[in-house]
Amino acid sequence: MRGVLRDVLGLSTERAAAFHEDTPLFGALPELDSLAVAGVLTEIEDRLGILIEDDEVDGEMLESFGALTRFAAAKALA
Repeated sequence: MRGVLRDVLGLSTERAAAFHEDTPLFGALPELDSLAVAGVLTEIEDRLGILIEDDEVDGEMLESFGALTRFAAAKALA
């Protein structure tokens, strides 16, 4: 997930490496605006070989680094 956020949002490796479970994302990361969300989700789909439906996208999944990681892991394991 760090790699996705780093690559799509143009974050430094150091900045992405500092993310932890409770690191806030949407609304806290200036780079992660509503347009960037689409790019992040598309990159997650491509890297994990999954399909994220529109109705699965909500504020909770983008609230923190941990929430996004759990969402992606659950989709990949489904």
